[in-house]
Amino acid sequence: MAESVASAAVENMTNQAMECASPYLRYFFCYGQIVQDFTNQRNALKLRKQRVDTRVDEAKRQIEVIYEDVEDWLKRAEKELEQTQNLQDEIDRVKCFKWCPQWGWRYCLRIEFITSTHFMDSKSSKSALNQIMEAMKAVNMIGLYGMPGVGKTTLAQEVGKHAGERKLFDKVVMFTMSQNPNINSIQDKVADVFGLKFQTSSREGRAEELFKSMQRVNKILVIVDDLWEEFELKIIGIPFGDDHKGCKILLTTRRQQVCTKMNCQKEIQLGILSEDEAWVLFRDQAGLEGNSSALNNEAKKVAAQCKGLPLAIVVVAKAVKGEGLDLNGLKAVNQRFKDSRHLDNEDFGDVLQPLKLSYDYLKKGNNQMTENDIQICFLLCSLFPEDTEIPIEILIMCGIGVGLFPNANSIEDKRNEMVMALKKLQKSGLLLGTDDAKRIRMHDVVRDFAHWLTSTGENRFMVKDKLKKWPDMVESFECYTAIALWNCSSNIKFPDKVEFSKLKTLFLKGEWKWRRDDFLVVSSTFFEEMKALQVLFLQHVSFSAKRFPSLPNLKTLCCVRCELKIFPSSLTNLEILALFETKIFGISEKLVKLPTLKYLRLSGVQFYEESEIKIHPSLLSRLTSLQELHVHSQNTINLLELNSLSCLTALSLRLSTDQFSQEDFVFPKLQMYTIVVNEHFSYESALRTLKICNFPSSLSAFNNLFYNVEKLKLQNVRGQKNIVPSIGEMGVNELTSLELESCYDMEFLTVITRDQGPSVAFSNLVELYIQSMGSLKGLCYGLSPTRFLQNLKQVIIKKCEQLQVIFQIDELSEKVQCQIPLLSNLTILNLDSLPNLESIWKLNPSHQEIVSLTRLKVVTISGCDKLKTIFTTCQALSMLHLQELTIRYCDKVEQVIGFVQEEEIIENDCPFCCWPKLEILRIKFCQWLKYVYVNTLTLGRQSLKSVSIESCPEFIQFFNMEQNKYGQHILHRGLGSQESFVNLTHLELTSIALLNFKYLFSEFTARTLEHLKFLMIRDCSFLEHLIEEVEKVDEIYVSNMKNHYPLFWPKLESVHIEYCENLKYLCSSTLAQRLPNLNCISILDCPRLIQVFNMETNKDDFELQNHCWPKLETLDIVNCQILKYVLPNTLLNVPFLQYLTVINCPQFSCFIVQAPLIKELVLRDVGNSHQLCNIDVHVLNKDCIVVGNHEEVFQVQGGYSFSSIKELYLTNLLKVRIIWNDFAQVVTLNNLTSLKVSDCKKLRYIFSPTNARSLSRLMYLCIKGCDELEQIILAKDQVSSSSSNADIGLQPLSFPNLTQIIVTNCGNLKSLFPFGFVPVLPKLESLELKRNSKLEQVLKLENEVEMAGEEETKFDKLERLTLEELPSLIHFCPKGCHFVLPALIELEVKDCPKLTTSFFVDSQKFVHCITKIPQLVKQDAIEETVTDAIFNKNINWSHWGGSQLPHIT
Repeated sequence: MAESVASAAVENMTNQAMECASPYLRYFFCYGQIVQDFTNQRNALKLRKQRVDTRVDEAKRQIEVIYEDVEDWLKRAEKELEQTQNLQDEIDRVKCFKWCPQWGWRYCLRIEFITSTHFMDSKSSKSALNQIMEAMKAVNMIGLYGMPGVGKTTLAQEVGKHAGERKLFDKVVMFTMSQNPNINSIQDKVADVFGLKFQTSSREGRAEELFKSMQRVNKILVIVDDLWEEFELKIIGIPFGDDHKGCKILLTTRRQQVCTKMNCQKEIQLGILSEDEAWVLFRDQAGLEGNSSALNNEAKKVAAQCKGLPLAIVVVAKAVKGEGLDLNGLKAVNQRFKDSRHLDNEDFGDVLQPLKLSYDYLKKGNNQMTENDIQICFLLCSLFPEDTEIPIEILIMCGIGVGLFPNANSIEDKRNEMVMALKKLQKSGLLLGTDDAKRIRMHDVVRDFAHWLTSTGENRFMVKDKLKKWPDMVESFECYTAIALWNCSSNIKFPDKVEFSKLKTLFLKGEWKWRRDDFLVVSSTFFEEMKALQVLFLQHVSFSAKRFPSLPNLKTLCCVRCELKIFPSSLTNLEILALFETKIFGISEKLVKLPTLKYLRLSGVQFYEESEIKIHPSLLSRLTSLQELHVHSQNTINLLELNSLSCLTALSLRLSTDQFSQEDFVFPKLQMYTIVVNEHFSYESALRTLKICNFPSSLSAFNNLFYNVEKLKLQNVRGQKNIVPSIGEMGVNELTSLELESCYDMEFLTVITRDQGPSVAFSNLVELYIQSMGSLKGLCYGLSPTRFLQNLKQVIIKKCEQLQVIFQIDELSEKVQCQIPLLSNLTILNLDSLPNLESIWKLNPSHQEIVSLTRLKVVTISGCDKLKTIFTTCQALSMLHLQELTIRYCDKVEQVIGFVQEEEIIENDCPFCCWPKLEILRIKFCQWLKYVYVNTLTLGRQSLKSVSIESCPEFIQFFNMEQNKYGQHILHRGLGSQESFVNLTHLELTSIALLNFKYLFSEFTARTLEHLKFLMIRDCSFLEHLIEEVEKVDEIYVSNMKNHYPLFWPKLESVHIEYCENLKYLCSSTLAQRLPNLNCISILDCPRLIQVFNMETNKDDFELQNHCWPKLETLDIVNCQILKYVLPNTLLNVPFLQYLTVINCPQFSCFIVQAPLIKELVLRDVGNSHQLCNIDVHVLNKDCIVVGNHEEVFQVQGGYSFSSIKELYLTNLLKVRIIWNDFAQVVTLNNLTSLKVSDCKKLRYIFSPTNARSLSRLMYLCIKGCDELEQIILAKDQVSSSSSNADIGLQPLSFPNLTQIIVTNCGNLKSLFPFGFVPVLPKLESLELKRNSKLEQVLKLENEVEMAGEEETKFDKLERLTLEELPSLIHFCPKGCHFVLPALIELEVKDCPKLTTSFFVDSQKFVHCITKIPQLVKQDAIEETVTDAIFNKNINWSHWGGSQLPHIT
């Protein structure tokens, strides 16, 4: 399927390449034709994409592979459509409003479309992917192996992506092992996927927690990437094999031997690309065009040198593209390959030469970068652990320390150079990006290549991970210039002195442990011979020395989670000092001894004695070279000293109000800053951030920062009535994010009078968040400033009591009228709890055109009690990208879209389509809402995915209604209509009138709901059925409709119907048998429901048969008083049904359910009929459940024992005599935890002896009102001879987990359980026996011979015992037994006149029970030790008080 999709798309798009070429001339005088051509071409591309999408969807349904090139073409087509959408929007606006477009806009109408598809099928990846997907169906362990750089990780990621998209697994987790796996880190990553919070700290304990958590998930795919050697996955905590048969493992490795050692049941090799495939990839990555030029012929030779390895192809192609090489340049590349053929290494294979070529090209074209700075930057990245996401700021510190970019003067300039170098490395393919823009990553093969480069020569690197002992060859250290030792064991004994004469960079990290104070201890003498050291990075390290070592050339010192008992004051050339979460004694005068210090960072620093950073007065002012200061903890910095730092360009501080005591202080002008006042520090993406909270004084100290601030937060700041001009006289035009909260004096954002003239304000504002602003009246007062709110993307306003209008523009300057429309970039609008809001938009009719909501995607309006309409018609028609609309608790809203003027309705005589991309619509608790829109508008329904309308009692009309020729209202009946709901996935309607409609969908609409997944209807009183029943219809129309749109909801998963008092049935039986993915049916409180599915309306002449819902897990039917059938005359086969509930359906006729995996069954007040829907149970060949009031609930026929059932509740089933028959086989109930049987008047017994012995997990047993119940467990002599119970006497009866027993109103019951020498109820906590008139004994001896003497038995867990109104009860414990109840706290005995068991307490307050045996002397002797023994009196005893029990002496 995928191949045909690709080939068809290639052929179609190639043939249409010229048709899709856009015109370049005829702009001025052929405007109409150009627009038509543009529209035709765009529609053609859109239709082709839809066809490919459809075929791809079909392939996915068949579980076939969709290859990357197909998806790549779809993405490119989608991108092209998105890029031309704005132009299409403008055309639509012109059509809607009949504007005359400006000539300048006409001139811009120039579009080029995709001219070729460049699909690429990799035969190797296709074959491997197919093999993997196929193997997952049969085996649990799959190994993928191949050369370095061949694409194993990428393919593994694709497998995970496909598995997730197709929902083949409940969870998919992928992690990298590498040569030195970090088990704790891997455990954390896996735990995040499963939502697990570890309770233990040890690796073994965490593994056990993870193991148990994963076992609770049915289907799991674990992808283990880059495995180097045999590894026991249970060390991490991953269950598989017999421990978890639903857990599949896919591992990737360079070596096939690893697959074999891991016992992979399927080993799959990922081969290289073919020559043609390699060329296509190279051509795309290098940006080459055409296929026959001399340049391309030479380029093909270069591509061939990459030996079909994708990694090599990408890095070389990007190097070629970056250098812009001509023919001679490509020839030079080929010559380089020939010259480097001597390079060989078995670990790299054929990837080595391409990587070396790309590395060599880094130094070309970088005249501003001396001494190959970009290459050194690349090598620095290789010092970090494998697969680590490297913090760019740490990398910058190290780069500056080793002297990169010496021509850049300031720290900021060097940072910019480093960022440019990292971007070039990413473009070259030698570095990879991450989800975090502040981090980068290096491919493991590229990292290995860097290590190969630095393994010989003068510039040698050493990188080791998980070092357990110090290397033996100490003399070899002398030649290294960079050493990185990661995760060193704390048991390592470092040598006192080592000769490191050439070492410039040292990374040293101790092993991470749960205890934060367990450091790697290093003495200062270890560093004494490192005279050339320039960069020292320490993590989890503690210095034991009294002085810091003297390192005369050290420029960068970075400590992360370290312990420094001494401050590094002897580093006379130190430029960068960064301490992260490091414990020190304090900042003292020694800091001044660092005269060259340019960069100081103290983040999360802890102190031995103080809770804040105490910096001595005048200390900072003497750091005259300081350029950047970052202090993120509480501190005592004297702010006036900042003005003495003439070189200061960057500042980040956490401050308190007390530090602003100097009234004349003003922050200096800065290039970069993050200043937080009275709030915890958090890292921001913005370069310039101010957060000022609880600040009662003037903001004049920040005047030099307001002019270029990018992110501003003001919370509980007094005395400011506006932002412009009070705070920012220049208009704060670099501000991108503004957050205002609880600034009760502020009335407007801008106040500009006509005397001031037009000004610029908020021209770059992107995010606006306003909350709890009690005095806020509006955003803008007076003249609207130039470019006001033109870049705004997100507006959130909450809890502003006085706000009446959001966007109000009273007057416009001439300049504004010529600018880009206001709010044209707005994408998110959220208004909440604005009780006096009357209008969102207030514009004069002549100003309507200056507002455009073209890009608005998400709108949420909540708690706006006075709002009557949301949008005007013009605004609604401009919202071409609206995707989500939510309106809640807006009592006065009558219609979502309303006309501004009456003449608008008259002029627009044809319906307009608005919101063509709307996907989600939610309207809840709008008491007066009648319409979503007026009748002249139609809503684009093709995009709708989710509709939820709740508690709108006056709601009349949702979609525009039409009439067919018979006068019946339908929803767009016509075939081929584009107004069908083809993408609707979620529909929820609650408490709406719907104009008394008796049905929800027209028949045509119902046939288009092929993507519907969730359907909920609640409290719709007039609804009789879901789909209309049309009696008079055109036969040809009906025939065409059945052929083109079969009644089939293939994706429907959940149906919930509640409180629909007139509902008669849901739909026809035809649809009932076409729901292959149905997972849940829930029908509650539908008193007129007769049938769930109507058998009389068999649409499409579908043949009825015994029905199977293969994925149904839950079926609930509650309070349907006249319901007779779910599916009459059918057998319901639900192989995965787990939860079945039928309650209060007195007319219900029994039906048969085959559900071998049932976990919970609830039957209560279900029918008076004992007939089984004309099906003879005894001829069934499978085990089944009788749903109804039949003599037997479970029918055991064919080798299954209902072992999955956990909870069973049977109530008021008057015909039931036995729960499960036992004539065919042994019924085991080893998972049953709760059983409640109530008012089953004819029930004779609960368990047979055999299934009673399988109740190992039973915890709760409740039996009430079973009048004919004689025994809970059938006696051995009453078991049928045909039953397979030959060995029942061999196993002692026990309920090891039963904790609560309740038995009441069972008039024929004589005893509860048999009693022997094995503890029957070891965990019993509560026993309640009431009103059982014939109960003689609670526990009956298994044999009839009485015990010869006292046998003491303990019930260690029993806390509550109640014996009430038991007139026949003779003894609680068997004769000759002595029960000890050490945990009993409540005892109640009432109206048990024949009771011969006495209760007493001992000195430890343990309750004892003894049954009187007069003929036994020993028993009489025991009674002599008890004073006033109680035998048949009422008792109300509590451990804390109440009746007194006699004491044993």
